[in-house]
Amino acid sequence: MIEIINRQRSRKIEPAAWRGFAERALHSIKPAPASATVVFVSDAAIRKLNKQFRGKDYATDVLSFPTAAEAFESPNESHIGDVVISVERAAAQAKANGLTFENEVQQLVLHGLLHLCGYDHETDNGEMNRVELQLRSKLEI
Repeated sequence: MIEIINRQRSRKIEPAAWRGFAERALHSIKPAPASATVVFVSDAAIRKLNKQFRGKDYATDVLSFPTAAEAFESPNESHIGDVVISVERAAAQAKANGLTFENEVQQLVLHGLLHLCGYDHETDNGEMNRVELQLRSKLEI
């Protein structure tokens, strides 16, 4: 199950369409039942999150926040976390790369979900990139 939250006003977001895509993408990565949240935000909002959680004072395209139980909680392995996407960054990158907005966001959703499932392109010697390219083909993005 994917929850879609829209916290920006610059672009119309169709929650049902994004929920359907994200659920297909998540099932392609992790066939076991799992849930996640995809949040659409502005550049200002993602910049604030990027600074707060990563110490980087700039807007980025996508951030992933894996769910981890606190010491006093039981692990909830069904909810894997949250993916936050800057709609403004996605639109600018789509234009720069000759892609549609929808295609760019699909790539960002997939990328974020891969991070929530434990992939890390900064440390895995290209494994995440290989998996991401295979899944782009499978999901036709």
